[in-house]
Amino acid sequence: MDALSDVLRAVRLSGAVFFDVSASPPWVAESPAGDTIVQRIFPGADHLMSYHVVTHGSCWGALVDEPPTQLLPGDIIVFPHGDAHVLSSGPNMRGVPDMTLYQPPAGGRHPFTITMGSTPGDQAHIVCGFLGCDTRPFNPLLAALPRVMHQRARAEGPLASFVQLAVSESRSPRVGGEAVLGRLSELLFVDVVRHYLETLPENRTDWLAGLRDPHVGRALTALHGDPSRDWTIEALAREAGLSRSAFAERFTAFAGHPPMQYLASWRMQLAAHMLLSGADGVAGVAARVGYESEAAFSRAFKKILGVPPGEWRRHRSAGQRKLPTPRPPALETGTPA
Repeated sequence: MDALSDVLRAVRLSGAVFFDVSASPPWVAESPAGDTIVQRIFPGADHLMSYHVVTHGSCWGALVDEPPTQLLPGDIIVFPHGDAHVLSSGPNMRGVPDMTLYQPPAGGRHPFTITMGSTPGDQAHIVCGFLGCDTRPFNPLLAALPRVMHQRARAEGPLASFVQLAVSESRSPRVGGEAVLGRLSELLFVDVVRHYLETLPENRTDWLAGLRDPHVGRALTALHGDPSRDWTIEALAREAGLSRSAFAERFTAFAGHPPMQYLASWRMQLAAHMLLSGADGVAGVAARVGYESEAAFSRAFKKILGVPPGEWRRHRSAGQRKLPTPRPPALETGTPA
């Protein structure tokens, strides 16, 4: 199992193109923090990421507390952690977020078309969208991403094709267009993440860098390929081609968690995804993620999520996101029961 694909599936990544913007200078658009609007756009999601693709002209983009970056045609900028940010015709401009824009469309179809500014000519055209995902119980990818990801236009490759198709779909709505734009949003994000991974410095140590490490990468591939297996540190060390102690140290340096704690947390993320799908009861989910008994699974789930699995599913299915704050998982040295 490709660990990156596995994580993207289990954290329920979903996308939407929300705005098709034509802007003439001077103009400024400030976006609020993602946690203030996530339920308006992706009900039931934990987390909201924003992205913007410049299809014509140029603009400036930045976090509200950071220096701006100039964006040129074909560039994409992503705010993975949902920080408030600004797009504008010039650097260092500020505005006020218009919260009325972040509502489901009256006609039930995205994207909204927005015109800004009053000066003829020099228009910038921008496609703006969102990505929703789960952060709880465990999202190792999100923790490895920076606050801003800026990818320059490339003449070739998937991103250029995605941008062209996104522009075509947003400007000429067709049946099924909203679903196409949502999938394109997800593909754009995956391509940006892959490019970011490919350009990480050699001395980087985090979960993404671990995917390309010859030892940790093999262990992650094995673990994600068969998470219900009765793994031990010794078995994972053999997969990685290292001694037990060297593997435990190296895995923790990259993944941010000791191997067995990572496995326990990942099993809970898979379990949460399965519980929301409704395909299995608690006992069935417990078996699928490697627990021999429903009781052992329920104890482990409550330890990480703060509530038993059945109660968690009822709350989330009812659209209630506020749950007890979970305790951080204890450092474990053995295989979860």
